[in-house]
Amino acid sequence: MAARCGRSVPEAAMAAERPRSLFALSAAAVSRSMAALERDVWALPGHLLRGLLPLLTVFHLERAEDAARRAGVSTQPIWRKLWDDVMKTRPPNSESITCWRKKFLETFFSNVLHGVLDVSSDWRLNDRHFSPLLHSSPHVSQLTLCNMLQGAVELTAEHNHKVLENLAGSLQILKFQHLLSCDQSVRRSLVLLLHRLIHHGSVSQVSMCSWPVPDTVLLVLILSMSAGFWRSGNAIGYHGSPCGLCRGEDKAQSQESAQEGAERGCTAEREGSSGEDQKGSPEEAEAHVNSVLSGPRNPPSWQNPACEETSSEVPCDHTNIQGGSSPCSISEQLSCHPLPQKTRRRLKPAVGRKRRCLRRSRGHYADPEDLYDFVFTVAREDNSGLLDKSRTTEGENTENWTSSSPGSPCTSHAGCKKRGGSAGIFSLKAAHRFRSVSTLELFSIPLTGETCRALSNLLSSWVSLENLILSYNGLHANISCILSGLRALSRHPECRFRVLRVSDVFSHMPCMELVRCVLSALPQLHTLSVSFDLKNHLEGSRPEESPSCSEAEIPESCLEVLEIRFPREPLHTAFLLPVLKASKSLQQLSLDSATLPCPQELGLLLEVLRECTPNLKKLSFHDVNLAEHQREVLLLLQDPGLQEITFSFCRLFESSTAGFLSEIINTVKRNSSLKSLKLPGNRLGNQRLVALADIFSEDSSSSLCQLDVSSNCIKPDGLLEFTKKLEGHIQQRGGQIPFTHLRLFQNWLDQDAETAQEALRRLKALCSVVNDSWDSSQAFADYISVM
Repeated sequence: MAARCGRSVPEAAMAAERPRSLFALSAAAVSRSMAALERDVWALPGHLLRGLLPLLTVFHLERAEDAARRAGVSTQPIWRKLWDDVMKTRPPNSESITCWRKKFLETFFSNVLHGVLDVSSDWRLNDRHFSPLLHSSPHVSQLTLCNMLQGAVELTAEHNHKVLENLAGSLQILKFQHLLSCDQSVRRSLVLLLHRLIHHGSVSQVSMCSWPVPDTVLLVLILSMSAGFWRSGNAIGYHGSPCGLCRGEDKAQSQESAQEGAERGCTAEREGSSGEDQKGSPEEAEAHVNSVLSGPRNPPSWQNPACEETSSEVPCDHTNIQGGSSPCSISEQLSCHPLPQKTRRRLKPAVGRKRRCLRRSRGHYADPEDLYDFVFTVAREDNSGLLDKSRTTEGENTENWTSSSPGSPCTSHAGCKKRGGSAGIFSLKAAHRFRSVSTLELFSIPLTGETCRALSNLLSSWVSLENLILSYNGLHANISCILSGLRALSRHPECRFRVLRVSDVFSHMPCMELVRCVLSALPQLHTLSVSFDLKNHLEGSRPEESPSCSEAEIPESCLEVLEIRFPREPLHTAFLLPVLKASKSLQQLSLDSATLPCPQELGLLLEVLRECTPNLKKLSFHDVNLAEHQREVLLLLQDPGLQEITFSFCRLFESSTAGFLSEIINTVKRNSSLKSLKLPGNRLGNQRLVALADIFSEDSSSSLCQLDVSSNCIKPDGLLEFTKKLEGHIQQRGGQIPFTHLRLFQNWLDQDAETAQEALRRLKALCSVVNDSWDSSQAFADYISVM
């Protein structure tokens, strides 16, 4: 009856306890009165608090964290049980979750926001004293918005103002998934959300996934605001009031400008009489701008100003907006009153100085139609206007994107050339620059040539960008356009770009040629990953204008990680050699799905690796047939410089002799530098797995910590025998071996659950074991082949 009335009383949790203990009855009474007894409860000793915590709602349990920590009580088991009871799913990578409280509350927030979870379904989730979104929002570091962006509308609603404030301080990763076209009111909510969470918040990564037919306007809106751009003429308001953070910065800037004006009045007067056609001090010009933007101000809606700016300056060139439909936008008012050229230069802050937000409209907030103007003329914007102003020449004489200047993106490839102008566009030259994200991920979103030009233009000045991940975007020849923008970015003195990952179905050019092009354009890159599924279905379809990098010399690079997934292309060491020679700092190399054109190719590669990459620590081969390269495999295993070696689905034992496994074991036993050996998908079976336990025998000098034997047709009886043998070696060595991690994904452990549980129980007493509940019947054909 109590549960039916909605009271947060844990009678159901104790129904099985008959008769109830005095403590259980007392705990139930206390849990009903937590609103009044909370402070007294936190002062309870640890043994009492431990019994009371499972009877609290999630809201009081979260508030009990500090008290539990002081009493030496862990809440992690309670949060884990809550996850199992409420979410009823196993989270991905559950073995790596270090804080189940954060994991639960973050997922709880998302499910409540999207209407997936009914809080009335469980007494632990329902308390009239607490708002589910407000209470869980400080724990949300990652948020996904889907479909029609209903979540964005809800978060920007007036009653969730404090929720949005909390997210601005906690949210690190913002994801968009399965987006659909939306109306103008939803876009306004999205603009407010992005402005608060990115421009004035702490979001460092924006990811967009699974958008088969993207709305170009919406896509470029998200990209541009992620890059820190917004229309200078548009006031971003909160329920009719301009952004309080921007307004606070405006006030500080006005006061500073007034003070500087008083100090520099004489200097400005001398400059005003120096023969210029248009006279007036910088202070007069600023006063004129203020008069255009003047109007009553409301009290600030937001607190804690955090408008972090890059040192690059956006030119103060307020041009008319193409296709704009607002009758009298602020940008148009400004364009009617151009500032003198010298005055505009005087208004620019020095390089490296923290810039403040541009003054916003103090009247009504932007016309709804203005959002439709926020699209992608960025494809034809002036590059030098977006880069560091200290690099521009005297004044405003800059070239268009379509010029032949070497620093301009999208000039060298036919796929990047623009035919005419786009309608409904805003100008980056008239835009203001806010804080921007450091990681951008686009997964399974087709990018047209026009969108690639817009992205290239944004990339060219995105100095905060550190990681760019482009996956299955159908780039084809447009990859050259993206590289043009990144090349321009790399020349910026404050460029932080370090990681590029590109993957797609079809390769526009051979993998090694693309790698050479990227490293030639971006020598400061630390991580490069290139992955393609198939060769281009039209051989020789590359446009004639596409530059070839095969003959160009690669400058010395900072590359530390190189990952290449070949679309079944032959691995020619001669093509890889220039890349390795230029990458003296390379520490990790991964080669996937390559074919070896001749038996000597792998030996030549190993020789090149020894000569050119003295710092190489990790080497990985995946889906590369090494059945006929037993000698090279043994040479790799005895290399004293390598700490991690991966042979994944490499058919190691397909054509091997009976003694090959013994040679592998003896080689690893003698190598004291190897820390991790990964052998997934090589059909070890039970017998070979048991033999691998000898790596840790008494006479071994191996330092191996991690062993991966996933997808190797291992059955429960073989795992149990391996465990017993390992226990024997550990006992012989006095209980001390370096082995700490064993991975067992996708093996046949479901064939005898009882034996598997015993083996896993004994193994977990020796090391950390990571496995899954895989259905081995799906791999029956593979089982037959290994019998």
